[in-house]
Amino acid sequence: MNILKTTILLAALTGILVAAGQALGGRQGAMLALVFAAILNFGSYWFSDRIVLAMYRATNVDDVPDPQARRLKGIVEGVAMKAGLPIPKVYLIPDAALNAFATGRDPAHAAVAATAGILQALNDQELEGVMAHEMSHVRHRDILTGSIVATIAGAISMLANMAQFAMIFGGGRRDDDRGGSSGLGLLVTMIVAPIAATLIQLAISRGREFAADAGAARITHQPLALASALEKLEAYSTRRPMAAATPATAHLFIVSPLRGSGVAKLFSTHPPMADRIARLQAMATGAIG
Repeated sequence: MNILKTTILLAALTGILVAAGQALGGRQGAMLALVFAAILNFGSYWFSDRIVLAMYRATNVDDVPDPQARRLKGIVEGVAMKAGLPIPKVYLIPDAALNAFATGRDPAHAAVAATAGILQALNDQELEGVMAHEMSHVRHRDILTGSIVATIAGAISMLANMAQFAMIFGGGRRDDDRGGSSGLGLLVTMIVAPIAATLIQLAISRGREFAADAGAARITHQPLALASALEKLEAYSTRRPMAAATPATAHLFIVSPLRGSGVAKLFSTHPPMADRIARLQAMATGAIG
């Protein structure tokens, strides 16, 4: 059901992109929008892992002379064996915040990264739950899905900015019959398209977080250990968000690395933590499978 829902939402997101391109440049604009999205997706598919690891100054644990780095690698290797997945590369992020993420285009080319802070704060069972969550993302190829969603949404935002300039410089006066852009089409592209794209992006991202939590619980058979870890991560992240975090990469992390409150939480890439913990507790009692 989650796969079907994600497929439908991705199709809707692509439809918004095509409609935005058509509003700007008619049929040619729609085709150009699709080609541009394909180029962006190709780049994110092959290079997004290196980019994000470099962005957070992540270091391969094999190059870190620290017992905590060896502990992290051992836990990841154990989780990979339980999950029946190839052992990913393991990285350490020099940040006191409590967080972790997975990246890579498929299980054979995956990497997981954890902050120095999370290694200090979590016990072995909790850390195993976090790493199982990330390995579940790898198994479901959520990183590829997230990259596609992010790049299409980014292309829609770019077209919205172009629509704004077109309105300012009189693009809305062109005749629709000649394949140009109408004032109404530009207005919809400028205002409605980015909002719709954001809502779809959030729906996909939040659904995958619930699925990864459930996958982790099935791998470790300890849903309460992950629930305990999530409580600690949530409590700490509200006080100390990651300094280098950006909205473009926030969806990668197990908890949002950004400081958010009020309206900002409504547009968070992550579902409410209370809901995630409640589902894990229900799994522990057998209320849900």
